Amino acid sequence: MPRPAKTSRTAAPPAPFTGFADGDARFFSELAAHQSREWFAANRAEYEEGWLAPMQALLGAVRARLAPRYAHEEIAEPKVFRIHRDVRFSKDKSPYKTHIGGYLGIVGSDAGPAGTAALYFHVGADELFACAGQYVMNGEQLQRFRAAVGDAERGDELAGIVAALARAGFTLGSHEEMRRVPRGFDPEHRRADLLRRKGLVAIFPAPARALLTSPQLVDVLATQAAQAAPLVAWLAAVTL
Repeated sequence: MPRPAKTSRTAAPPAPFTGFADGDARFFSELAAHQSREWFAANRAEYEEGWLAPMQALLGAVRARLAPRYAHEEIAEPKVFRIHRDVRFSKDKSPYKTHIGGYLGIVGSDAGPAGTAALYFHVGADELFACAGQYVMNGEQLQRFRAAVGDAERGDELAGIVAALARAGFTLGSHEEMRRVPRGFDPEHRRADLLRRKGLVAIFPAPARALLTSPQLVDVLATQAAQAAPLVAWLAAVTL
């Protein structure tokens, strides 16, 4: 008896980004005021439909736009951080974060702040920002980063990337910045600002809150993330 033909199965296309629930992120203001598991359980659908699903859609759309800008790196699937706080070692026992954050990591890098990200996007009632790069570096990554910054060719390449980003309205950020350059480097090194950093991200020009409810947010973030791609690729080549 002949076997029936296999039915082809194709993955459903990702949902398009049409906007978050509101530009003021009122859900997170209310969550901050309540901070109870009972309140969150009663309002979970508002979080998942108004914030979690749109964040996943936004990151997916930006990822598709960004992929051609990375010749030697692969952008991982979108990752949205869980809203539950880790309170094990914190005096603040509030169970929930009052923001949502998600990122597009580079395949092969660490997860979270110590990884290299093509985009990190963060929304709360009082916070709204995007960046790309590597916010935190572990010991080995930091050693490789400093060696590359101190190298004439690689260091000049990074300095040129940073200068171009500054002209485009980006600013630099990092988890921590030393008061002095590390041992072994000239205290007056011309790239002392970079050597003092223990991470490096390009912070995007602040988006308008009105964009949160608009599909145009994809265009804005994809354009800015593409501008930051040379920095991300430099960091990935050095720290991975």
